[in-house]
Amino acid sequence: MARQHARTLWYDRPKYVFMEFCVEDSTDVHVLIEDHRIVFSCKNADGVELYNEIEFYAKVNSKPVWLSVDFDNWRDWEGDEEVELAQVEHYAELLKKVSIKRPPPGMDDLDDDSDSADATSN
Repeated sequence: MARQHARTLWYDRPKYVFMEFCVEDSTDVHVLIEDHRIVFSCKNADGVELYNEIEFYAKVNSKPVWLSVDFDNWRDWEGDEEVELAQVEHYAELLKKVSIKRPPPGMDDLDDDSDSADATSN
């Protein structure tokens, strides 16, 4: 039986690249991580051998069909600074509103009728 590629998801962060090799009930799993590549191999529940080799920092002429972007974890880094700055400024404004010391509310408008009614019924 010929080797196949495992479906692979990836996403990046400023300092890291995450890869997920999607194989259910895998056995005989081997992962080799080198400076210039990663090699993943295993067998699935049906005994099919899966093999992926990914070269780092190499020019790729065509995207392998088994490699796809993990859009659940994807983040577009361009313009992120402005978005994060706006979120921080919004949070600071909320904190300002909460931290402003105001006098306690007046209690002049509370109804005293219930207390006097209880006192007269005794």
